[in-house]
Amino acid sequence: MNSYAVFLRGINVGGINIKMADLRAALESKGFEGVKTLLASGNVVLASELEPAAVKEDFEDCLRKSFGYDAWVVVLSAQRVSELVDACPYPEDDKTTHTYITLASDPASLDELDAAGAALDGAQQKRLGPEALAWLAPAGGTLDSPFSKIASKPKFKATTTTRNLRTLIKVRDAAAEHPAANS
Repeated sequence: MNSYAVFLRGINVGGINIKMADLRAALESKGFEGVKTLLASGNVVLASELEPAAVKEDFEDCLRKSFGYDAWVVVLSAQRVSELVDACPYPEDDKTTHTYITLASDPASLDELDAAGAALDGAQQKRLGPEALAWLAPAGGTLDSPFSKIASKPKFKATTTTRNLRTLIKVRDAAAEHPAANS
């Protein structure tokens, strides 16, 4: 059994509201085990015998059929989430900046996003791997930051999602405590 972290894009914002209890029930009915939701922003830890690509396909299919919206997720092993948190060079908490990690299901889209961000004047970002890019935004100005404006473009919607570092730490800790992580 493999332990995974799954990051949903765009739930509980923009009119797509899903109760976490309903999400858990739908995923369990699809055969996922030990489903645990974290925060109400679309973070799930679960266990499955499937490989990551199959987890992604089944998860997205379940969301489309159960909740009627075009769902996109990024699936990472519990170990990979831990590696990404450890690789992030930016602080967990800082009074002047917030640390974010954009996760991608398609490395090519993250390559494009990385290049666009690197071209920004004064951009602070670091590629953590083929599926993750860490970046900084001013406290209180995340949505107005130049990088955030690029990352929110429709062409990245189906392949990327962003979480703050604090959220990834919570997901890492929950995944490490998951029974499948210790089997």
